[in-house]
Amino acid sequence: MLYDATIKSALYSAKYYAPRGQKRLYLLGSLLAQRYLRPADLVIGIIGAEGAGKSTLIRGLFPGLELTNDDDGVNNRLTPIFNFSPENFFSGHTFHLDVRYEAAFHQMHEIVAAINKAIDHQRRVVIEHFDLVYSHLGYNAQIIFAIGDDVRVYRPSVFGPSPLKIKQEVDATIKYRLMAHSAEDITIHILNRDYGYEPPDLHSDIKHGFVIGFVEKPKIDINELENKVKKLIRRNVKINVAEGNFIEVDGEKIVCTGKRIHVKSSGEIQNFRLVKKFCFDPLTKEYLLVGVVGEERFDFFETLPPKDDNPAKK
Repeated sequence: MLYDATIKSALYSAKYYAPRGQKRLYLLGSLLAQRYLRPADLVIGIIGAEGAGKSTLIRGLFPGLELTNDDDGVNNRLTPIFNFSPENFFSGHTFHLDVRYEAAFHQMHEIVAAINKAIDHQRRVVIEHFDLVYSHLGYNAQIIFAIGDDVRVYRPSVFGPSPLKIKQEVDATIKYRLMAHSAEDITIHILNRDYGYEPPDLHSDIKHGFVIGFVEKPKIDINELENKVKKLIRRNVKINVAEGNFIEVDGEKIVCTGKRIHVKSSGEIQNFRLVKKFCFDPLTKEYLLVGVVGEERFDFFETLPPKDDNPAKK
């Protein structure tokens, strides 16, 4: 039922930068759905820590799918998969199930029975926190999306990889993404407050860091900006979720559409620094400011021209 020998796939795993903002995660989810999902995939595993952006990624993968957990408030309706009846013509064909959330209301054998009943009747089940139910199901997902510091896609076989191992790997890296996102929002906030910079909705991501683009080369002292960000980080101020698309940092509201993907306080951001020159991207015609966190060293400009000026102007 879960293995079709006529369909072969060369995919073992694939990795993508894990964006923080809502729109960026939606776009990535849409791309992954087009590239990797098959109509015959019935068991979809989603793996990642709390606040990693799993729900947002799912909305990008499956637009219109109603999620059944309570990330944004109390859910007052029964999860539809537990009411599934194959005799009901109007019954859904794709169900979402958050195992961690449902474990507070159902025994694990009830969750397993609901999943098996749905897939036995060719319904698709998107299982969030798949690692928690894996050993009880006795079989792997047909495709797994895991999110930590990056987004990983796996198409497992009976030989693995194990969802438990995948969970360990993404949980070990999520801290860098949370730190980078908080540092990014604080940097953008200071750029807006002190330099009048208006950030775009979409921009780039790098490993353990962020990229902020400017249409014109800004007249900003990067060392001064870095010191301002570090000063706030050292104060170890709380980073709280606020109403709407905002977080609250040091009593000030900052626009953020990925507001749960943050460290709890600025002091958790480790070894923040800015690359001390702007990089010109000849394709987008933008000047890029790069920020990174963590101890790892990066040689960002090793393949770029020695100067950061616009070569078209020379």
